[in-house]
Amino acid sequence: MGLLFLSKHLPVKESQPGVPKTPADIISTVEFNHTGELLATGDKGGRVVIFQREPESKNAPHSQGEYDVYSTFQSHEPEFDYLKSLEIEEKINKIKWLPQQNAAHSLLSTNDKTIKLWKITERDKRPEGYNLKDEEGKLKDLSTVTSLQVPVLKPMDLMVEVSPRRIFANGHTYHINSISVNSDCETYMSADDLRINLWHLAITDRSFNIVDIKPANMEDLTEVITASEFHPHHCNLFVYSSSKGSLRLCDMRAAALCDKHSKLFEEPEDPSNRSFFSEIISSVSDVKFSHSGRYMLTRDYLTVKVWDLNMEARPIETYQVHDYLRSKLCSLYENDCIFDKFECAWNGSDSVIMTGAYNNFFRMFDRNTKRDVTLEASRESSKPRAVLKPRRVCVGGKRRRDDISVDSLDFTKKILHTAWHPAENIIAIAATNNLYIFQDKVNSDMH
Repeated sequence: MGLLFLSKHLPVKESQPGVPKTPADIISTVEFNHTGELLATGDKGGRVVIFQREPESKNAPHSQGEYDVYSTFQSHEPEFDYLKSLEIEEKINKIKWLPQQNAAHSLLSTNDKTIKLWKITERDKRPEGYNLKDEEGKLKDLSTVTSLQVPVLKPMDLMVEVSPRRIFANGHTYHINSISVNSDCETYMSADDLRINLWHLAITDRSFNIVDIKPANMEDLTEVITASEFHPHHCNLFVYSSSKGSLRLCDMRAAALCDKHSKLFEEPEDPSNRSFFSEIISSVSDVKFSHSGRYMLTRDYLTVKVWDLNMEARPIETYQVHDYLRSKLCSLYENDCIFDKFECAWNGSDSVIMTGAYNNFFRMFDRNTKRDVTLEASRESSKPRAVLKPRRVCVGGKRRRDDISVDSLDFTKKILHTAWHPAENIIAIAATNNLYIFQDKVNSDMH
């Protein structure tokens, strides 16, 4: 499977031993940019930390460049909605990079209500030799200017500047759960529990409502929108998932309001598995188009599924993430873990999928060989250049030496947010307030 990863442990907001970490330090989203050279994380404190990949070392030309902090900035602040007497958290729900158009980078970040567009630029030169200003930037007395000189650019230490370009506010009544940039590079959409809006990147004061599932009477509400994403190649297609476990593919060419979907992807429930928790665990927490645009990947509480856009009746592949929890749903309901929203990710060639689990475990499934592996993101296993060992959870009495009993799993340690480099076998794993970056030992394609 080729899933030997070398690890790098990056404490985004490191807590000192014995000092409890604050909720503000918990990472809430992870996203590579389109080249994979930059990696952004957002946290519950409204901060965005950007990591940049260092160039390969001349001494070791075959070694991978590692990621180091490039820029940190405060994206959102806590707010208060006086009309509804509601506090609006600063927590970053999602970050999406825009395709790079020039030397600058751009990204969108959102909390529950407000989306912001940020521009990231570099400065490594400064102009010197102004005619009308002195070295401190103050205007000179014109009578003292007796000759003209040509200003020159002098090298300076690299400075990364992050500036807010636009603020897209007042578009959502409910909490924003996802944003997605369109392949036309001009528009993006944002989704909350009941509505999806289409925005133009240059226009902040209005958006177009393209999906509205709010019933006339809220007592008739049966499902909510959980995630949405644009198709990677067709700017008219997008998909959104629901708390009932269904996917709706919509075509914006058909109508301005896409309440009537083009395709409905839904798996009929097996009556023998029906239980009190069936509806909760069937809710889709994440949906991702494959890079090819042919498939969709969804995550519900216990499984990840691969859907073919040409087949609506059932998924073409279903992988059990932690089936050993099926007997523990009652206690997971009582401690609210059953409502955890895990994300999923494709590798660059769409041949391997990844998602998180409990006990700081994350799972990988090779679609070609049908092999899977459980790995752990922990400080013990993240010594530089350490090779990750596969982990195994056992149910019942018999267990091997390194097995972990299902009863000893730590449900406070959960891998909700993961990201995969768009071209290489490098993954980013968010474990509470720590970011782990793993890279393939031999840097080969996962086939």
